[in-house]
Amino acid sequence: MDTPRTPEPILSHAAIKGHPVHPMMIHFPVASLIGLVAVDAAWIAGGDPFWARAGLWLAGVGALGGWLASVAGLVDLLTVGRVRRLVTAWGHALMAVMMLSLASMNWLLRLTSDEPGALVNPWGAGLSLLTAGFIALAAYLGGRLVYEHAVGVDTGD
Repeated sequence: MDTPRTPEPILSHAAIKGHPVHPMMIHFPVASLIGLVAVDAAWIAGGDPFWARAGLWLAGVGALGGWLASVAGLVDLLTVGRVRRLVTAWGHALMAVMMLSLASMNWLLRLTSDEPGALVNPWGAGLSLLTAGFIALAAYLGGRLVYEHAVGVDTGD
């Protein structure tokens, strides 16, 4: 029986002591944007202004934190030749830009509204759900980069 071939690791240029920065930075923005779906549902169900304020903050942390994390990913996409040649990497980047554009629009919609929560139903909630869908697609492609192409994996050899 043949054992699967482990790909040669592709090390990150945006790393701290060998640890890639991009995967370290995406957790809070992703958690914020996924949590925003639940917060929007709570606002729609109960109308408590707390949920509208929480949604504003989650949308802001998700959008701004996501753009900051994307800088580290962009460094690897543009400076590591083996990453640049991967269609999966470009697909991941495209999904992430689309997701961050929707998240930014969602945050600005909430930020510029005169009344907290006024535009959550249906616009904000719809954008939150669409953003969550793009997060799932970007995460799937990011996982393929790590597990199939060994991007950012240091085997210690």
